Parts: sequence; C-alpha cells; structure tokens
Amino acid sequence: MKRRLFKLMVAAGAVAMICACGDDAASNNATNPNTGNDPGTGVVGNPSSSSGVIDPFNPGSSDSFNPGSSGMVNPGSSANPDIPTSSSALPGSSGSVVPGSSADVEPVVSSSSVNTEPELDANGFPTIESYGPPPSEYTKDISATAKRGWNTRYWDACKPHCSWFAESENDKTRAGMTSNEAYQSTFGTARNCNIHDVEVPTFTLGNVSKSWFGYEGTRSACGDEKEKGVFTCTDMAPIAVNDTLAYAYVAGTADSKCGKCYHLQYDGHFKDEFENNPPKATHKALKGKHLVVMASNIGGDVAGGNDKLPAGQFDLMVPGGGVGAFDALSTQVNKGAGFNWGAGFGGFLTECQKNTNCGTEGSLDCYQTCVKDMCDAAFADAGLPNLLRGCHWFADWYMAADNPTYYIEEVECPQYLIDHYSSRINTTNETNIKKVTDWSTYKEGNVLDTLHCWKAGEAPAEDGWQNPSAGCENP
Repeated sequence: MKRRLFKLMVAAGAVAMICACGDDAASNNATNPNTGNDPGTGVVGNPSSSSGVIDPFNPGSSDSFNPGSSGMVNPGSSANPDIPTSSSALPGSSGSVVPGSSADVEPVVSSSSVNTEPELDANGFPTIESYGPPPSEYTKDISATAKRGWNTRYWDACKPHCSWFAESENDKTRAGMTSNEAYQSTFGTARNCNIHDVEVPTFTLGNVSKSWFGYEGTRSACGDEKEKGVFTCTDMAPIAVNDTLAYAYVAGTADSKCGKCYHLQYDGHFKDEFENNPPKATHKALKGKHLVVMASNIGGDVAGGNDKLPAGQFDLMVPGGGVGAFDALSTQVNKGAGFNWGAGFGGFLTECQKNTNCGTEGSLDCYQTCVKDMCDAAFADAGLPNLLRGCHWFADWYMAADNPTYYIEEVECPQYLIDHYSSRINTTNETNIKKVTDWSTYKEGNVLDTLHCWKAGEAPAEDGWQNPSAGCENP
C-alpha cells in the first residue's frame, strides 16, 4: 500500500501481546464494563454528517457504510530525475572516453536532483504543491457516461464515522479488525484530533476489568465529552489544487464506503431547479469544475438516488456549511453565546440568502462577499487556519453554489486525501495505548501512556507476577 506516514506520534516502546485477561485482571483505569464504549451495548460516539438526524452514539447502526477498499494512486510521486553525467572527455581528447582506460570520468551529479524531500506544512504533511500534477482522470469530461448526483454541505466538527473501527466481522461499515491486512486495505481509521487540532488516537486499549478487555474508540466531542472529546481534524477542510480541481471529504449514504473516492464534475445546475427556478449565477460559475472527494463519514438523511439524479447525494464537509444536529464546532471555536453560526443546515450561505441584501436572487459577488465576511467573523481569530481556508474556499473556488449537481464516477484516491485521512497513530489493528478520558491536554510530541498485557501464565518472571491469571500493568 502506498501510504505516507509523517510525524508518527506514538513513542517507541516494547509492544506486548494483547489478549483476554483472566478474572483477576485489574487496572487503575478499570470502569463499569456496561458503560462507555462497551461493544456489547453499542454505546459509542458516532455523530456523523450534521445534516442527518441520527444516533450520535451508535456507530454500529444499520445506516452506516462499508469501508470498501479503494485503489491508491499517488499523484504527487515522481521518480528522481536521471542523474546526468558529464558528456565531455578529458582535456585534449577527441571527445570520446574508452571504457576501462585512465580517461574514465566520474559521473557528475546534477544539483537539481540533490533534494527530493517534499516541503511539509504546519501539520507535518507535504504541501499540496509537492504532490505534483494530478492524474488526468481527475479532470476528464465524464458527462457522456456518468450518473448525476448533488451536494449539500456541513461541518459539525464531530469525530468522523470512519474514525470508528468495525466491532465484529458482521460490521462491514468501517475498517475491519479481523486482520492487519483487512484494516490497512481500507486505509485504516480516519484521523481525529483534540480540541486544539492535535491528532490523537482513534482507538485505545479499553477498560480492563473482570468482564471486558479490548479496544475502545476515542470519544466524540459531540457526546457528553464536549471539549474533552475528539473532533474532525481541520486539515480535512477542502483545498484547491488549481482553478478547476479541488480535493475534499464527504459524508455519503448508507451505500457509500469509508475510504472510497469519487470524481465529481459540476454541470451548472442544482437539485431543486425547475422552469420558474433556474440555475443561479453561482451554479453557472461552478460549471466545468472538478472535485475529487473521499468518504469519511455518513449521514442518516443523506439521500439515495432518484430518477432525475440517480447517483444520490454527498454531504460536503466544508467549514461554515452548517453545524447540524450534533454541533461540536461551537465547542471547538468558542465564540460565546449568541454568535451567528448561520443556519444549522446550510450554514453561512443559507443565512446570506435569508438575512442580507443578497436574498434568494443575489449576485455571485454578493454571496461570495457575504459568506467570506461570516467566515472571517467565525474563524479569523480562532487559531485554526484550515477552517478559515476551507470556508473561503467555499466562496472563492466553489462559487458559493447552493446544492449544485454533478456527474460522478469512482476513481482511485489521490495521495493527498489518503495522507490526511489515515490515522498516523493507529497504523495497525492492534494497540497498547492506554485509554484517556480527557484529550484536551494532549500536546504535540507528548508520550502516549501504554499498558502491557500478557496471556495467563506468560508474564516475564522478572515482572514479579505470581498470579497466572493477572494480565495488565502500567508501563
């Protein structure tokens, strides 16, 4: 699998065998096995698309989607250029060099091939420019053969649906845990971050008690944890590759799959148009642009297809797109009571359509200016620059288009989206990272606490274990 892993956050240490502990297993973080993320109850934080009213604490519900595998392509990879050698012979020669003679010349390395390391951004990822030119398939015309669908928009900042792992073999909605190969074939679990936008584990070693010992997903900020929980990493906001191509993440329908990627080609129309409600200037301005998206979430009300738009709906993740039913954004970006986050479903653009001089028939410039003013008010001083970038992207690149329609086809995922999707901490289907109830204090570079567990009777003698059924200890 081609997956780049930058700034691995897990401290090096001995990895012990993870197993079911005996009846006498104990730990200082043991809790009631019937609370928290007990797989037996399905009580886990899973707020997905904010545009759908779904159970935010049950990622095992039937309206989730299968993390199917997707081919991987690295549009930014390029072979090192051929190392040029001097074509000139020794002084006084006729210009030819006899192999094996004293006139052999050592090759001269071109200075242009010395530095091949990509430039990294503030989050430790290669900059968008360093990925190089994208494949031509991302911008080809697919209007003659592809189905049509439409976009809505949201940014609730909750832990993404695809950040949860599959709890059983019957759960086909997310990364499989039956083997490391199965886990990695779907790019693992989607990254999640704490309130300060620092990446943290997607799952940890769970409660250690007489009845339960296993893995637990880190809890979503859209549950009771609020600022102590985990959020969408802000670098999953949309980003422009150039004037006609961009990358983004979406919430799909129940038929979508975690880690799948799609090419959208906008057609200049919108979902609810009819003869007396034609496309607006915003839709026309978006026509012909291409967006490659990766499914990282699911929405309970993200609609399937119909006769007019058989491909169905994608809910585009874009800051300022609406906080929805399970709002964690106002916790992460605390602007105080009374701040205008726009319409819960539709965000800043819907607010601009309702409460400004733009109205429902406003000009492109009016909508762009209004949305960017609301972006600045929300994010300019938030210390989370990706949110401001993504919000401005909606106005400047996406042309503030309201529920536009597109042609769609499945494609191999660009490496940029893979890199920003895959957990850099939970890189395999195993972990010995200790459960944490408050992630808000975790800082970049902090060592993650671990637990060491052993099968009954296999604990090293030097550890002083006398009870063969005891299983875990703090490092």
